[in-house]
Amino acid sequence: MKLSDKALLVQLNVSQWTARKYDKRATEQVAQQNNTTIGAGRYNKSLLPMNDYLDNVHKKTTAIRAKYYANTLPWGIEGTMLLPSANYLNFMTEFRNEKAEWQQLVDTFWNEYPRLKQDAQRFLGNLYNANDYPMLHEIQRRFNMDLAVFPVPSNDFRVQISDEELSRIQSDVETRVQDAAEQAMKEAWQRLYDKVKHMAEKLADPKAIFRDTLVDNTKEVCSVLSRLNFADDPDLEAMRQQVEQSLVNNHPDSLRNDPDLRRVKAAEAKDIMNKMGAFMGGN
Repeated sequence: MKLSDKALLVQLNVSQWTARKYDKRATEQVAQQNNTTIGAGRYNKSLLPMNDYLDNVHKKTTAIRAKYYANTLPWGIEGTMLLPSANYLNFMTEFRNEKAEWQQLVDTFWNEYPRLKQDAQRFLGNLYNANDYPMLHEIQRRFNMDLAVFPVPSNDFRVQISDEELSRIQSDVETRVQDAAEQAMKEAWQRLYDKVKHMAEKLADPKAIFRDTLVDNTKEVCSVLSRLNFADDPDLEAMRQQVEQSLVNNHPDSLRNDPDLRRVKAAEAKDIMNKMGAFMGGN
């Protein structure tokens, strides 16, 4: 398998203003009031309290990051993830839509920023300091979202080095790529295993309360794994299909209200766990 034909590398880079600032004077006051040293704590104030506009941006960022990690696999370099080609179009379409929504939230915050500064003066009282607040054009530069896409490294080195050194580098890169690919596939197996294990534990306890997400999250992982299996691992695909057919085609209410069905599905989930454990080296 030539990995460069099966996947790409991606990096999600997000910058955003937190609107929080360390207040040295307030920290000193708190330390004096409590008869302690300044180093015992720090007072970090919210520059724009009581507003949802910036919170909405931050929540959207968190949701986008979650989808980014759910649709990719680890690559061994911090911040860099493996995006299988089979999942590229689906993921990029969703990402562009999510980014557009994120940008709309950022634009709304920019428009409200002057008013939020005025409100902050009232909310913060003596903690308010006009110098803490950047100008609007400076705020705009603090928000950015970018997804960089790179090819998986190959053995094509266009540099002037000796054949012996070139051979060593190529061998090292090939080993690292292979190791990273194996780790990525282990992560794919682990994601499915963890969801099945959670279902098995919840369903095996007749008194355990569970939300619809017990089934929905497992269903989502099955859907994504159909595109993340860049190595075309037939065992992983077989397990994924078995989970779909056996576990996620049941409505959560049916599992809650039918004790017999719940026991049967708990046993099936346990059986699938055991099969997956064998493939995963006795997880």
